[in-house]
Amino acid sequence: MKGTPVTNPAGVITAKKPKSGRSKVRRNLFIATFILPTLLLYLVFTVYPMLKGIYLSLFDWSGGSMDYNFIGLDNFKEMFKDPIIPKALLNDYFLVAGKVIGFMVLALFFAVALTRLKIKGSGFYRAIFFLPNVISVVVVGVLWRYVYNPNLGFLNSLIGKIKGEPFIFPWLGDAATAMWSLLPPSIWAGVGFCTLLLIAGILSIPDSLYEAAGLDGATQWQQFWHVTLPLTWEQIQTSVIWIVMTTLNGSFIIVSIMTEGGPDNATQVLGSYLYQQGFRQYHLSYAAAIGVLTLVVSLVTTVALQRIMKREPLEIS
Repeated sequence: MKGTPVTNPAGVITAKKPKSGRSKVRRNLFIATFILPTLLLYLVFTVYPMLKGIYLSLFDWSGGSMDYNFIGLDNFKEMFKDPIIPKALLNDYFLVAGKVIGFMVLALFFAVALTRLKIKGSGFYRAIFFLPNVISVVVVGVLWRYVYNPNLGFLNSLIGKIKGEPFIFPWLGDAATAMWSLLPPSIWAGVGFCTLLLIAGILSIPDSLYEAAGLDGATQWQQFWHVTLPLTWEQIQTSVIWIVMTTLNGSFIIVSIMTEGGPDNATQVLGSYLYQQGFRQYHLSYAAAIGVLTLVVSLVTTVALQRIMKREPLEIS
């Protein structure tokens, strides 16, 4: 087989030797060395539990023995008759909608303020905004339970000082306010990540675009709408998908810590209900069916959002 002709520094044309089969094998082994451990961990801790959960959802199993009683789709039939399931699903989407709006409004505001408005000490503020992200969700839940405490909580004390009289209200104990009370800690705990992501996107936009827009008479708002927003759309898409996935699959932690699904299942989400069914009532096969529903809901929601957000919102004009 003839090699590819190349010219060396002396101007002499020589033939470039093709890679031998042994070098290709070494290269593939080198790549596999880095891929296989990650793939193995993914298969063991993600794919296997997912398949095992789907398998268990077809049986009647309490977890106390190795006896599996095959019942087919009975768990799913029971699940769709369960009145708590639609309530939990609605609460999940309530948190998704609230967090998407809250995250993106605050993250865009903070990101623009720390980049375009040239606020002093922006590095310090970035660290402060990101700090809640490194705090355990359990710690966040416990902290905000004290904030909402009816008798000693900061919120009631603040309202009482404003009104000039003692104010006592059970924010987490009232079905009308319990779900709304979960939004502030959920947003506070994660808005820093989206802020840093958007800051990176804004800093990658050439200043010449803003200068040209300014010369054309564009206001700060017009520059944001026609320059900043379209050119950070990829970061916005990533942030929204991240918010949706973490909410549908992880909101049960803060719900379990702050309300345990109460009062009267008013704050129940699919994850917290799964936990109660599986590890408190020992109906593990029914919990597995709820897990399958959560998986389907997450996949459908993510795919739908990717299609909706696929196109750019605006063109630069």
